[in-house]
Formats: sequence, C-alpha cells, structure tokens
Amino acid sequence: MKINQQQRIRIKLKSYDYNLLNNSCNQIINTAHRTEAKAIGPIPLPTKRKIYCVLRSPHVDKDSREHFEVKIHSRIIDIYTISSQTIDSLMKLNISAGVDIEVKL
Repeated sequence: MKINQQQRIRIKLKSYDYNLLNNSCNQIINTAHRTEAKAIGPIPLPTKRKIYCVLRSPHVDKDSREHFEVKIHSRIIDIYTISSQTIDSLMKLNISAGVDIEVKL
C-alpha cells in the first residue's frame, strides 16, 4: 500500500487543555470521513512542560519560591486522498478558541 506523498494535508494541533484537543481531533477526523478522505491519527506527540519559578515575596525572603507548570499537549493528523470537497469542509470547520492549528500541504 503506497500512498502518494504529494496529496497529503498535515494538521498539527496544540492546546493547554487535552479535552479541547481531543474534541477538535474528532471533529477533523469525522469531517474527513464524511468527504471520503483517509485520515491517519490523531498521533499524540510528547507533552511539553514549562516550569516557571517565582519569588513569593520579592523584598523579604529570597529563599521562598513557588513553582508553576504549564503543559502543552499536541497531536498530528494526516489526511490523504484529498478532494476539493474535503478542503472546503475543513475550512468551514468551527474549532475551539483554545486550540492552535498549523496546516501544511
């Protein structure tokens, strides 16, 4: 089974909330299946963690610190056998505001 690499859309999704991310992935995959395109994914990528260290009281005690963490979840979806109907339906899709989408053709 050889798939032509030139007819592929790669969608990369990032979000702080994994529930919003999973809902967006399901919407994209359902839209691709409705237009008879082949969707592979969502492929989970490693979760990135950002840790911020903050002084609790900047003037009195310099040894007292607080740590905060932000996790960035990401997924990849590949869509093959693309038609113009698939592209139109993906453009009209309403995705949540907390999800960042990056599309590569």
